[in-house]
Amino acid sequence: MTKIIALTNQKGGVGKTTTAVNLAACLAALDRRVLLVDLDPQGHTTMGSGVDKHELEGSVLEVLLDGRRASEVILDCPDAGYALLPGNGDLTAAEVDLLERDGRERCLGDALGSVADSYDVVIIDCPPSLNMLTVNALTAADGVLIPLQCEFYALEGLSALLDTVEQIQTNVNPELSIFGIVRTMYDARNSLTRDVSKQLSQYFGDTLLKACIPRNVRVAEAPSHGLPVTKYARLSRGSQAHRVLAKELIRRLAL
Repeated sequence: MTKIIALTNQKGGVGKTTTAVNLAACLAALDRRVLLVDLDPQGHTTMGSGVDKHELEGSVLEVLLDGRRASEVILDCPDAGYALLPGNGDLTAAEVDLLERDGRERCLGDALGSVADSYDVVIIDCPPSLNMLTVNALTAADGVLIPLQCEFYALEGLSALLDTVEQIQTNVNPELSIFGIVRTMYDARNSLTRDVSKQLSQYFGDTLLKACIPRNVRVAEAPSHGLPVTKYARLSRGSQAHRVLAKELIRRLAL
């Protein structure tokens, strides 16, 4: 059965898109059929998948607003190993347009309904804000994966995100779960990182995934080559950490 995972954190710069791209590639390398959805107007997931966001013939915006079938827009990314529903800056228009529609929070879920069964996993990379695009992702998803940098402000933002998840559960998607919190840009040499990590473990218990994504220059370089780090630098620490994350999620979610 297909699992739809929303990767979200309203705080930017926590490694959300990097996690989405590399997790998708690792799951695909482990023989899972993966669809990656770029719901972020920055289009970084699309670019990181080797697709020029400025040259798209169709995007997730048309699927959301114009009734175009997702199957007509989905691209194959052979180098990365997964399929991509691309996005770009045009998505900035979606926020206002969605607000004026009936059933506005279900547009993405309705669109994915026709293609989800073709995949084992659908990963949605959300924008770094709690807007109507993110609400659509949370409404469509079975669960949330939260990338989190181990610093004070990240903890503050996490509280707001969990409140939003609770509101979505109450109002539109009672089946929505927290699939896990993954620590990103992790540096065990930093005392603040260790302290925040300890607090997360004490408060969230098993919700905190064991896998940690380290700070790694190869991870930072990979998007400029339009490749996941698993293809760009297969033996790097960052590549290995994402494989560990993928395997942990496979066990946890029975993917």
